[in-house]
Amino acid sequence: MKSICSLLVLLCIVSCGTSQIVKKELPDKLVVLTFDDAPASQYSVVAPLLKEYGFGATFFVCEFPPNQKDSTLYMNWRQIKTLDNMGFEIANHTHTHANVSKLSHTEFNTELTYIENKCDSLGISKPNNFAYPGYGLNAQVLDYLQDKKYVFARAGGSRPYDPLIDHPFLIPSWATDADNKTEIITALEKAEKGKIIVLTLHGVPDIEHPWVTTPPELFKEYLEYLKLHKYNVISLIDLQRYIDVAEAKKRITPDLDKTLKN
Repeated sequence: MKSICSLLVLLCIVSCGTSQIVKKELPDKLVVLTFDDAPASQYSVVAPLLKEYGFGATFFVCEFPPNQKDSTLYMNWRQIKTLDNMGFEIANHTHTHANVSKLSHTEFNTELTYIENKCDSLGISKPNNFAYPGYGLNAQVLDYLQDKKYVFARAGGSRPYDPLIDHPFLIPSWATDADNKTEIITALEKAEKGKIIVLTLHGVPDIEHPWVTTPPELFKEYLEYLKLHKYNVISLIDLQRYIDVAEAKKRITPDLDKTLKN
């Protein structure tokens, strides 16, 4: 009898924790589209297509040295502001695409503050979400993000995001390229039973970094697939409709080993 009571108490604790993290039921076929590095094709190709299909997205912007001022390679801030006007989320990817695992607290704050100030000067909402450049991270970076009051941070890992297990600063994602269509479609099929699929895309195409390019025709195939199969495609900031981030941060211990080994 004592063991049964203990089990019931444990189940109650788990159930209560679950109900507090998830504010409302997560629908199946929930997908978050994220775009990194601000290549020019995100303005000329990606944003118009997303508007055509009615999909949300998050753009993690930076100023990629030394070529950021080359308008054939990267968006300028006027174009980034246009994406904001179109209703997309503008989020932080550091000033210089820095490996944040190698930065001091002061250096990290400087990198993030630069993007925050740029957004403020253009009337873009202060970024609340972050993506790790090159997926570089460590335990200290999570503390730095909390000090800056960031909400979500996206990593890699190639697995679904489970809000009941994954810390909000360690959101896993799949990265697309020119050759992994089968892997991405298989990933999208995992968006069920409380699991969310987050995709990381770069340029469409990506001229300077062809190893992470997504050809425009393939990108449109993905959009057609998402539309045909009635996926709910949103930005990262929209996840706050479903997830109580403060509760998640209190209840979930960050598992860096799980993130870094993938």
